[in-house]
Amino acid sequence: MKKIKENQLAKGIELHSSGKFELAQKCYEAVLELDPNHPDANHNMGVLKLNTGDNLEALLCFQKALQEDQSIARFWLSYTKALIMLDRKDEAEGVLDQAFNFGFEESEFCELKHLLNSSKKTPNSYRGKELSQEAIKQLLYLYANGKLEETIAEAINLIGRFPTAFMIWNILGAANSGLGKQDEALTAFKKVTELNPNYPDGYNNLGVTLIEQNKPDEAIAAYSKALALKTNYAEAYNNLGHALKGRVFEQANPDLQKTINSLLKQKNSVRPRDIAPAVISLLEFEPILMKLLKNPSDYVSKVTLEGDISDLSKIPLLLKLISDCPIPNLGLESLFKKLRAAILNNLSALSPTPELFKFQSALALHCFTNEYIYDVTSEETETFEALEALVLESFRNNQQPNPESILCLASYKALHNYLWCDRLSVTDEIDEVFTRQVSEIHEEIQLRSGLSSLTPISNDTSLVVAQQYEVNPYPRWTNLALPAEPQPIANIVEQLKIKLFDTKICETQAPNILVAGCGTGQHSIGTAATVKNSKILAIDLSLTSLAYAKRRTLDLNIKNIEYMQADILELNKIGREFDVIESSGVLHHLSDPLTGWQVLVDLLKDGGLMKIGLYSDLARQHIVKIRDEISQLRLGASDLEMKSFRSFLTKSNQDHHKRIINSDDFYSLSGMRDLLFHVQEHRFTIPQLKECLAQLGLKFCGFEDISIVQRFKLSDDQSKDPYDLNDWHKYEKAYPLTFAGMYQFWCQKCPP
Repeated sequence: MKKIKENQLAKGIELHSSGKFELAQKCYEAVLELDPNHPDANHNMGVLKLNTGDNLEALLCFQKALQEDQSIARFWLSYTKALIMLDRKDEAEGVLDQAFNFGFEESEFCELKHLLNSSKKTPNSYRGKELSQEAIKQLLYLYANGKLEETIAEAINLIGRFPTAFMIWNILGAANSGLGKQDEALTAFKKVTELNPNYPDGYNNLGVTLIEQNKPDEAIAAYSKALALKTNYAEAYNNLGHALKGRVFEQANPDLQKTINSLLKQKNSVRPRDIAPAVISLLEFEPILMKLLKNPSDYVSKVTLEGDISDLSKIPLLLKLISDCPIPNLGLESLFKKLRAAILNNLSALSPTPELFKFQSALALHCFTNEYIYDVTSEETETFEALEALVLESFRNNQQPNPESILCLASYKALHNYLWCDRLSVTDEIDEVFTRQVSEIHEEIQLRSGLSSLTPISNDTSLVVAQQYEVNPYPRWTNLALPAEPQPIANIVEQLKIKLFDTKICETQAPNILVAGCGTGQHSIGTAATVKNSKILAIDLSLTSLAYAKRRTLDLNIKNIEYMQADILELNKIGREFDVIESSGVLHHLSDPLTGWQVLVDLLKDGGLMKIGLYSDLARQHIVKIRDEISQLRLGASDLEMKSFRSFLTKSNQDHHKRIINSDDFYSLSGMRDLLFHVQEHRFTIPQLKECLAQLGLKFCGFEDISIVQRFKLSDDQSKDPYDLNDWHKYEKAYPLTFAGMYQFWCQKCPP
């Protein structure tokens, strides 16, 4: 057991020093499970807690370390620092005196003495003798029970007596925000950060209020400050992700780059493609990118190629972004295609440096994620095939190919397609690419065999659609933006402003939810993480998509989803009823959407809620034109034909072609297929939606996207009832791109 503890501790320290904090914490936890009083494990766990702002937990860890061994100076140093961070300065001074009594040199504590003296100059928060905990509890009770006016009155009363009590200012800000008094909330939260500049919640709350006041740049700065103080602050990461959507930066900001890089490393704080345009606008101020985008190189010189790769590899945010998602930018796409071809053509001459491997790995992951949508010249194909032959020959000679060759191949073709992939020795240079392109694919194949099926797929249209998504599961994704914690249905109804015609749904404590058409799992995982105590059945036509969804669900340790292959048209055989049914982007791909919709309605309990996503005819007129052009050209949906047509679109000056280039789906092969080459597509108008709802016995409860609803309410039109589809029809005619994604709306089953 002693050896196990030593090994885990050593591994934790190594991970800790390399910045892999979550993994380090698991190692320390393993040691403490065997020996709860282990001094070094407790101390190191405390350091992690202190760095993330969990000061009280850190203090408890340091106490345990000191109780076991008082001869280690760093234990005393860390304990004292935690006391200072908790504003317990008198105790901190006493601990320092104790440390000197143990014979430690004063020089070892010099920096901490300075920190203690400096902190005394900062305005103190309240202390127990000045403001009772009972008063704070009473204030929190008023706030938690929705008595916001009373909360404000009592907070102002307390502030009059204890003006430096930052916690009271924080509650005051929250109460004002709850009443929509954003100016007053802003004043309060600014006061919080003045009184306690080391309080991360203050900056996070300030950021939320700044967003409400449409000041996203200031909000981003506030969230960044919160994260600098507490590096594992999930809520601040989520808020930062939302604030970055739609932003365009007009100047360089290296510190923000570091913060966004940390954001992208979180598993469930942001969907990378949602913030990709904002990140790109920030990266474009990098000198190397400014140079290469303005004056592209032909890479006739190996020295130039190696220099550019070296410079690009030193931009962590760039490498992280391209590793995680397609890049919706034709300038960067052109650059990456040139670099990929240049690496291929100069492979034998390039020096195998860490910089080369870092860039190659990121590029290979990027091309895998966009499903190799970049077109390839005939010269590239010839050189690539020669490289394939060389690698195969290496294996035949019982030799391992060099990592630069493997990474080069992986940027043109997924490694799992090679019969020799399992014979590869997985080195550090190719580890991440091998995991994504081989290990995860093999895991999905194994998971696929364990998936249940309701009935064989027999409908002709369903068979064709299923085959499309077997070839191109849509979309491939790495991370999602998930809520910090799930909420009861009643809370979700309130947050989304869903108009209910029967309130019984709000009393449901453990809702059964059907996600009809879950694809690769973004929808089902999002719902499972959002709705408290929910039990999810997620169905899809494609086993490949379901296996991807299942693997990602396991990765995120989400346990309330059951996956099943099924056709919506056959769901009447399932023998279940549901409190909530969600089907987004699915019904419009059926041969008869209304028939499928009726099947779902029949499975919904009376008073149950349904979320539906359907294409807007008005918003997709440019796509209709392009689909007509594809039909006239008699283009098929092979990879080669899609890439060729895509290349034509990028060079066109026609307005409807330029508009399609702004779509995220234009930058991945499965997205391109779904966007322009789908085998079956229907579109709707709002009057048609109204007619369908009436025919199905459903009542319209509101659109999902709050930002669209806000713009609707602020429009100049006289009629602006967000629950009146006639008003929405007028609005969409005036602003036809409103539902460029889809109509995403809620409705309720209310039988007569």
